[in-house]
Amino acid sequence: MTETMATAEKKPHVIFIPFPAQSHVKAMLKLAELLHHKGLRITFVNTEFVHKRLLKSAGPHYLSASPDFHLETIPDGIPRTSEDDNDSDLLLHYLETNFLAPFLELATKLPTPPTCIISDGLMSSFPIDAAQTLEIPIMLYWTLSACGFMGLYQIQSLIDKGLTPVQDESYLTNGFLETIIDWIPGMKSIRLKDLPTNVWTTDPNDKGYRFLIQATKNSNKVSNIILHTFDELEDSIVKALSSMFHHVYTIGPVQLLLDQTTEHAETPNVNGYSLWKEEPDCFKWLESKEPNSVIYVNYGSTTVMSLEELIEFGWGLADSNHYFLWILRSNLVVGDQSAVLPPELEEQIKRRGFIASWCSQEKVLNHTSIGGFLTHGGWGSTIESLSAGVPMICWPYLWDQTTNCRFICKEWDVGLEMGKNVKRDEVKKLVQELMGEGGQRMRNKAMEWKEKAKMATSPNGSSFLNVEKLVKEITMLSTK
Repeated sequence: MTETMATAEKKPHVIFIPFPAQSHVKAMLKLAELLHHKGLRITFVNTEFVHKRLLKSAGPHYLSASPDFHLETIPDGIPRTSEDDNDSDLLLHYLETNFLAPFLELATKLPTPPTCIISDGLMSSFPIDAAQTLEIPIMLYWTLSACGFMGLYQIQSLIDKGLTPVQDESYLTNGFLETIIDWIPGMKSIRLKDLPTNVWTTDPNDKGYRFLIQATKNSNKVSNIILHTFDELEDSIVKALSSMFHHVYTIGPVQLLLDQTTEHAETPNVNGYSLWKEEPDCFKWLESKEPNSVIYVNYGSTTVMSLEELIEFGWGLADSNHYFLWILRSNLVVGDQSAVLPPELEEQIKRRGFIASWCSQEKVLNHTSIGGFLTHGGWGSTIESLSAGVPMICWPYLWDQTTNCRFICKEWDVGLEMGKNVKRDEVKKLVQELMGEGGQRMRNKAMEWKEKAKMATSPNGSSFLNVEKLVKEITMLSTK
């Protein structure tokens, strides 16, 4: 045995299992990379579908320069006709039925036995079963805000109190969702409508609803919960969660921790995080703009909308008279319609806009020309915006985005909420407010959160120390 092989075998070995969606894979990859820099051996298990997309976007030498960091794949079993075909209900079904056997086969054939599993909280059912079979510990990484996780965790209590599922669709518009929920630990005066959209369902057998109930129950089966947030941002909720679980590690923003590692600084392109091919040309356009003069618009990786909604967004942005970088994914428009804009709108966009299909979001948010972010409010986008000191306009679509929106706008004071029904006049008004003098207070507050995020990830900061504790915990497991 070579010295290198012997050293590798002594390293703690962590298997990562992400939920197969863009924001989850990205968050899990970054934590895996950080722990790798801390001296741990990593096996990162994607579905074959996700792996192919990562290779397509990042290139054939993806991760080839990283010793002791290996990508493995398991099939998800979903029949697809294109890379944009990713039916969520089918995915949830196959997660429950198809993943355990191939994962166990993979795990038992790895050259070094795993020390533990770090699973995405949403994936927890089969990884917990796998950990029991392999007789190793498991930790759950909820790639959410603390408020988002706490909201999801309350689903069973909401059921017990008769608040979910709602009786019928009239309850979505008759004021019922304005009901104040005042008993959730660490969350004061929250409304039912501010909780994750899954609780609004009228169908108790809805696949996503049942899946989340089980996933949050599974959190009670593990000793260690990891959250991508920092203590000062969500202090009361983190304290509440810490009283509910044995160990809660707040380790965000992970990118700020990664930025401090020598290896990451020297080889910034070793890891690619995107399932879409990024278009670098937008940066040439941004370079030509004044500081804080551009609003960045990106709806995330799963939001879809009608062509009519897209056109309303387009006219609102064009009429705002502010520069805008508009990200339009190939599968953004629902159904058979493509994102074809009216010629007269395209002409207006040429004056002040730039359209790309995908981009390096953190690089965009940290560009000096960016003064605001129109976002769906997913947690990955939110914490990236806070880390960059950029205020937001929130158009929440589903899941925990409604909870994030509430905290962005009401608790952290760095954003404006947009109505569900897209109207060009509202888009125009909100963009002008955020980018104008009226948005200065939010820009100042966003910069305050940026500095607090830096403090949390600096040596002796809360997130920095929590990562050190997490590494120590995993290392201790490897010696048992």
